[in-house]
Amino acid sequence: MSGTETATGADQADWTSAMARARAHAPFLADALDKLPDLANLLSSGLFDDALAHAKAAGHDEAETGAALRRERLSLALTLGVADLAGALPLARVMRELSAFADRALDTAIRDAVAQRTADADFAGFAAIALGKQGAEELNYSSDIDPILLYDPATLPHRPREEAGEAAQRIARTVVQTLSARTELGYVFRVDLRLRPASEVSPLAIPLLGAISHYESSALAWERAAYIRSRACAGDVAMGQAFLDTIRPFVWRRSLDFGAIAEIAALTARIRAHYAAGQQVGPGFDLKRGRGGIREVEFFAQVHQLIHGGRDPSLRMRGTRPALDALAAAGIIDTEDAAVLGASYDRLRTIEHRLQMVSDQQTHALPANLAALDNVARLDRLPDGAALVAEVAAISEAVGVRYDALLATVGPKSHSPRPAPSPTAPPLREQLAALGFADTEALATRIEGWTSGSTRALRGPEARSAFANIRPALLAALAEAPDPMRALLRWEQVLANLPSAINVFRLLEARPALLAILMKVLAHAPALADELARRADLIDILIDRTAFDLPGSVEDIATGLARGEAGDDYQRLLDRVRLRVGELRFALGVQLIEGGCGGHMAGVGACSDPLDVAAALSRVAEAAIIVLAGAATREFERVHGQVPDSRMAILGLGRLGGGALTHASDLDLVFLFSGDFMAESVGPKPLGGTLYFNRLAQRVIAALSVPTAAGALYEVDVRLRPSGAQGPLAVSFESFARYQREEAWTWEHMALMRARPVLGEPADRVTLAAIIASVVAQPRDAGTLCADALKMRGEIAQHKPAKGPLDVKLLRGGLVDVEFVVHVLQLRERVALTPDLRTAIAELTAAGLVAADFGTAHDLLTRLLVTVRLMAPDGGHPPPASQPIVARLCVQEDWESLLSALRTAREAVAAQWAATFGETIALEKPE
Repeated sequence: MSGTETATGADQADWTSAMARARAHAPFLADALDKLPDLANLLSSGLFDDALAHAKAAGHDEAETGAALRRERLSLALTLGVADLAGALPLARVMRELSAFADRALDTAIRDAVAQRTADADFAGFAAIALGKQGAEELNYSSDIDPILLYDPATLPHRPREEAGEAAQRIARTVVQTLSARTELGYVFRVDLRLRPASEVSPLAIPLLGAISHYESSALAWERAAYIRSRACAGDVAMGQAFLDTIRPFVWRRSLDFGAIAEIAALTARIRAHYAAGQQVGPGFDLKRGRGGIREVEFFAQVHQLIHGGRDPSLRMRGTRPALDALAAAGIIDTEDAAVLGASYDRLRTIEHRLQMVSDQQTHALPANLAALDNVARLDRLPDGAALVAEVAAISEAVGVRYDALLATVGPKSHSPRPAPSPTAPPLREQLAALGFADTEALATRIEGWTSGSTRALRGPEARSAFANIRPALLAALAEAPDPMRALLRWEQVLANLPSAINVFRLLEARPALLAILMKVLAHAPALADELARRADLIDILIDRTAFDLPGSVEDIATGLARGEAGDDYQRLLDRVRLRVGELRFALGVQLIEGGCGGHMAGVGACSDPLDVAAALSRVAEAAIIVLAGAATREFERVHGQVPDSRMAILGLGRLGGGALTHASDLDLVFLFSGDFMAESVGPKPLGGTLYFNRLAQRVIAALSVPTAAGALYEVDVRLRPSGAQGPLAVSFESFARYQREEAWTWEHMALMRARPVLGEPADRVTLAAIIASVVAQPRDAGTLCADALKMRGEIAQHKPAKGPLDVKLLRGGLVDVEFVVHVLQLRERVALTPDLRTAIAELTAAGLVAADFGTAHDLLTRLLVTVRLMAPDGGHPPPASQPIVARLCVQEDWESLLSALRTAREAVAAQWAATFGETIALEKPE
């Protein structure tokens, strides 16, 4: 619960003091107490709930809408004002009640305006979108409201021979008049429509499609920020919500635009300069716009929301306090900063309310007159104006220093266009020479060619200007890369594939440290460089500190992947999961490179050990299977219903089953289903059980592997299913058990040693585990088992030779041989029956069935496999500059030490092979 929700409570409030202070220090409230004696009596008796109900009903006897709303407004302002002074309500409740009244008033005014013109028609087609404090449900006592008025020409009622657009403008004018005109009863709300698109030329009410077109094509950065706090609040709310759903990608962009963020930061800097330049906190200080004021707390939250909210829907809070809390919970801002800013915001808003209670004026500044300042302080129960100023000064400083730090990061100084190089700046060739590049003439020509028009992403003047800003830092980062020319070539590939690079350049300018990481990726990891070339927005995730944390449990990852937004359909969910999984895999790859380079994760720690990364990649894949299979199942059930008492389950085998994927691993899956295969689904288009689950399995495979605009996730291999390619895609538990007991080959039982359920209800997982346990526990002839294994290994060696000297999977003495040894011993001895190879080897070692160095060999080979799949996917030696990284990640001093350790590991595997099978294998010498 936010700090704004805590309060003394109505039963402990000091109503007597509140009434006295209202009469003594707030002429507006004092006048209202005199005008509304019944309400005054309820408040003086502390009967808040009765007073609130009385206030909301104040205008019910008025026939005219405007008069009814004005009476309710006055009664509500008095009730909430006195309750606030009494300490009976928390700030959040005060703001919500005021905002709810604004919603009711706007809705009533809209419906009344439409009814005046078309009394017999059903209401539709006219909506108000609340922005600003109304949208955030944070209105103050004397706030304007800043709605966007929209209409749908196809559904808005209008008179005969009248255009819908003409009717909409007349309705809008009536709404504004109803709410803002001053009468003897006062006003309801001042209505400010200047936040509408192109307000200087556009009509008061905007056609729906025109508004959508504006926000999707030509809206400015501040408009994007304004919509963080938007709500469909009045009129045809369903239409308004549909509009907000449509423009959501405009507001919450997955790809960062630091130029837009800088524009917003520049706006706040200009506001600060105008209202607070050279001004100390004191009489006349502007609580809203001054340094360390209300707006800076709001913008602090909103800038972070703009940066991170496109990828994390949990940050899309409209309210300032909830946004700060969500940012802290996500680890984006410091918890202490969130607490200080939140408490400061609450207190500044409370003082702002005191200012406005005095005369019902829209003011945010402390009175310049000392007597008036003392009056406001005493209304707030402070001794005098000096105490109030001292408190505001402390708050302003606490907020200001934090906002200063934010401006330094994303503010105008770091993003304003830089002036063109002076005529005395050294030519590019001299810059390259100073950085240590060779053949500077050819290299300068090449770099200058990027902006000559041949590179699509650099054809526009804005893109070339943004690139010019980062070029010095880029060249310096390239020069410092272990293999500068390799990094430069990959940088060119990334540039060549980008449709637009402005956001990339702005991001690198805003976060210079990312350039160093980017160059390491480009120099050492071709697989990651290829991903970047396809998705430049992957750079965005590296600004988040959590990118360098290992992902949590499968359940936690699945929760994050499944977190969506209202209105998401099946395809949006698929795309979102693909994008997020791609980000997680990319981040894990960067962790390896950064750790191996001795970056901030120097050494082989939890974040950079390839064994930990392999386990994390497996958890990500398992979570993706759970989320995508669940989504595919729900979509399938809409058409075909469910098969009674039957459910799908999936076994993971191979490296997925063993929990040790690499970046290049495919997923070995077996699809099964519980229940009776003769049963039929109950739904609009029923299917028999076997056909049902085979088609559903195809849907799941497509969700995991079919390329889309967001890319494909995984290659899926289903050849390990019963009967292989000749068998059905999905079989019942009973058929699977019978096949494994009666028909499966030895190699299929070996593969079963790393099988584990990755999808299924708990009861089904228990059933499958029991089936597998019963199969692997059956007695076997040791000679037949070894002979079958040797035959199979020979066929693999013949048909799938090693690709290169570091193909440690297929090299003799490599990981395939490790797996054969382990699985044969598991089946022969019926011990160490776990799919985790590392654990199985430890148990086999403890049982005296393998030598002590066999586990060490497995760990080295696995670390090397995970690393080279990323850095040398062809199985060859990585470039010399990358070799120290590979060595460090494999816990070796240098490259020669790694090659020596690799020879030792293969010899250990070969020795265990001979001990297990009685066969000597020849080890190829690596090149």
